[in-house]
Amino acid sequence: MPPKRRSSGPATKSQQSTLAFHGASNKVTKAGTRAQAGKKNIVPDVTTKQDVKPDVVNIEEEPTTAEAAIIDQTKDEVEEAEIEIAPQDIEARRVTDAAIKMYWAAKEKQRMAPRVHQQDLSLHEKILREFDMSGHYGPCTGIARLKRWKRAYRLDLDPPIEVLAVLLKEMDIDSKVELQRSQVDELLNSKVKVEST
Repeated sequence: MPPKRRSSGPATKSQQSTLAFHGASNKVTKAGTRAQAGKKNIVPDVTTKQDVKPDVVNIEEEPTTAEAAIIDQTKDEVEEAEIEIAPQDIEARRVTDAAIKMYWAAKEKQRMAPRVHQQDLSLHEKILREFDMSGHYGPCTGIARLKRWKRAYRLDLDPPIEVLAVLLKEMDIDSKVELQRSQVDELLNSKVKVEST
């Protein structure tokens, strides 16, 4: 047992001050409690609003940077195609509609179940969407379909010539730039604004 300590000075009641947790002067408050009490009326009552339905409104503005890049790529590809005709372009132009239908029938035969929600799409759009969703030929976002096909061809990934035939036929019919954007790109870069009534 350790020895008791003795103080060398006069004996006083206590040399240490005591802590008091009672009384008005010792009240402990947090800084945020008073600020929150004043904000009670600012928050609207959710139960008073009824039948609030958001309206989806498409906004037509200038193209985003991704859209502008795809537009530029497509214009460059079209200009290159007009200047220089590649051997695969000549081969693709020789592909008939019957060969395209046979290609799609073979693709459908490989599937275990029929495709859902594509009844309203044309054969060309189905082929292009299937090409978009095939990861074998590289990413489809941020690149024109024609440029993606040519990149896959240069990398010896053997993209289907029927896809190039469809792209060239669609460009001959309608030279819209939207044709060159993949469906995934359309969905990712869509401009939708939600407004409440």
